[in-house]
Amino acid sequence: MSATVDRPFLSDVQELRRRSREQIQDGALTSNYGGDVHETIDILQNVLATEILCVLRYTMHAISAHGIDSEAVKTEFQEHAAEEQQHMMLVAERISQLGGIPNFNPDGLSTRSAAEYGNATELVDMIKENLIAERIAVEHYRELIRYFGNDDPATRVMLEGILCTEEEHANDMLDLLSSREH
Repeated sequence: MSATVDRPFLSDVQELRRRSREQIQDGALTSNYGGDVHETIDILQNVLATEILCVLRYTMHAISAHGIDSEAVKTEFQEHAAEEQQHMMLVAERISQLGGIPNFNPDGLSTRSAAEYGNATELVDMIKENLIAERIAVEHYRELIRYFGNDDPATRVMLEGILCTEEEHANDMLDLLSSREH
């Protein structure tokens, strides 16, 4: 029993080669890209702003945390800042692949970001700010993953990888918070 297929699974290789040569200036963006490239770039610019803000917040916390048991927390903040910077670079590269220019301009950074920078000065409050930011990131990335679906699998897969790290970060912050709030 065979299923009827509306469109062939395999591409016409000759046509694929012709289009690839003809549209070489489009780089990674091919004719079968299913999303709205301009909307994707706009969304990713906001994701980029969120990651930049997270790098800045974790870095500030890693430097300014103080107290008798702050060294281990500072180390955790430093590790998270480095991982958020990796996310920032992934997102910036994806924007570039789609033909955009990543927006690293600090003007308006906080209004483009889903997360907030924060103003905590005490260790527990820093942990709470980071946990809140990670929870925002987790929800936001899950929403974006559903949005991109199969229309832009490369962006979706990138966001899925980032989501895994953000979930780990949230768990780390919850562990740190739990150990300090007994």
